[in-house]
Amino acid sequence: MKKTSLKTADRRGKESRPGWDEYFIGFAQLASRRSTCLRRKVGAVVARDRRVLATGYNGAPSGLAHCGEVGCLRAKLQVPSGERHELCRGLHAEQNAIIQAANYGISIRGGTVYTTNFPCSICTKMLINAGIEIIIYQDGYPDPLARELLRGSKIKVKKFQKASGKK
Repeated sequence: MKKTSLKTADRRGKESRPGWDEYFIGFAQLASRRSTCLRRKVGAVVARDRRVLATGYNGAPSGLAHCGEVGCLRAKLQVPSGERHELCRGLHAEQNAIIQAANYGISIRGGTVYTTNFPCSICTKMLINAGIEIIIYQDGYPDPLARELLRGSKIKVKKFQKASGKK
């Protein structure tokens, strides 16, 4: 009987596996596909000890109409990205991940957040108080206050860079 392998190989025939950051960013990217936001689809994953603790994506609170059904007030008012968060009816991906963990009694203290976008200042404050130690983000977000808050915190921040495969 022929043995089958679940390993994948690169062009040179060597086994290729994603590193841990790429693995968890992949989960955040997948979560972002569930987003119901009309302006930006964001996903977040909280991990610790190489295990997923919670996930989240941005959208309206559970049971409420999605933005695609009722429209986006921020878009209607032409509010620039990164401003006037209080006008958005949706929760952010990081907020939903924190809430999911709380609903299931999972501590995220000491965890790492992987997110498809740099967190806004509201999410940043929540991540600081939740005891997150590291934020790894894929794309930027124009919120200078978030960056200032993180500079004053103990959270390590890193922009995700996919490994090139070169040594």
